[in-house]
Amino acid sequence: MHMKKKKVYLTLQSGDVFEGYRFGASGTVIGELVFSTGMVGYVEDITDTANYGQLIVRTFPLVGNYGVARTDAQSEKAWASALIVREWCDAPSNFRMETTLDEYLKEKGVVGIYGVDTRQLTKILREYGAMNAKISDKPALEDMDDITEYAVKEAVKTVAPTQIEYYGDDNAKYTVALWNFGAKKNTINDLVKRGCRVISVPAFSKSEEILALGADGIVLSDGPGDPMEVASIAEEIKKVVGKVPVFGVGLGHQLLAMSFGAQTIKQKYGHRGSNQPVKCVADGQVYISTQNHGFEVDTDTLTTGKISFVNVNDGSCEGIDYADYKAFSVQFETASCVIGNLENPLYKKFFTLMTKEKDNA
Repeated sequence: MHMKKKKVYLTLQSGDVFEGYRFGASGTVIGELVFSTGMVGYVEDITDTANYGQLIVRTFPLVGNYGVARTDAQSEKAWASALIVREWCDAPSNFRMETTLDEYLKEKGVVGIYGVDTRQLTKILREYGAMNAKISDKPALEDMDDITEYAVKEAVKTVAPTQIEYYGDDNAKYTVALWNFGAKKNTINDLVKRGCRVISVPAFSKSEEILALGADGIVLSDGPGDPMEVASIAEEIKKVVGKVPVFGVGLGHQLLAMSFGAQTIKQKYGHRGSNQPVKCVADGQVYISTQNHGFEVDTDTLTTGKISFVNVNDGSCEGIDYADYKAFSVQFETASCVIGNLENPLYKKFFTLMTKEKDNA
């Protein structure tokens, strides 16, 4: 059974107040309130750098029923500021489980609330868009300045590693430079298991340093925050494009578009969850993708490249090909782009580009 209930309040920038009960870490926290769809993936959500500064509302009503397996974590730290659920399971069951969600949140210092009407909360966010909110022991309507003034700042600077790191076998067929803006563990694992030696380089590296590694290809990783805040990185990307195959994912997709002069815009409430439909423009194939972002490339500002994927729900840009520059990018998680046991077309494309480069070298 749940322990003695401790009442807590969620005050939205809109003036709406929701009442709930605490679990996980205690404390007062302010962040950007967003919702994430999908039945599973709460551990991934908590540890995904893209959730830096965010209070996550899970739309699926029961959360925590398979406990926590630490290998599901996408980074060592928890980056989400809070987890808001309808109901949390205090008696989970799973052969992989190492601890409960409540214990994990406590350990990682993430505030949790349960007993909230998450459907109503999601409706508000869909109607008015993502907004700031505060979790506190009493409603915060008296003084809302700290809520309205909050902004997610220096996201990439905060989450991205600052040292060069090496993964995979030194004798691997390909060496890939991972320009790391807060890469998920999955991105590194996917490349290593496909026979790559991965050199993870800090987000604010200079183009010369990256080209000096002599990598066969560059992956621009996913990451958090407003891409316009790190426009200086797009300027560096501009200097490597065309010299070596480039594959951008998530934030990397947005920064690659910016390096070609495109702009990015904030979405109303973002795409977050493991059930986002994207359509391949070339063959009409629809993939159910995992996504986690609140910004998109403004296609009206796109002067170079061709849109390769679109979001089925809202028609937004989900991928761009820059064929003349040996570069391409997608907004969603790369592993999503596969059906059955077929080879992942995104990795296939990247490896084909790298092989051509090797053959021409």
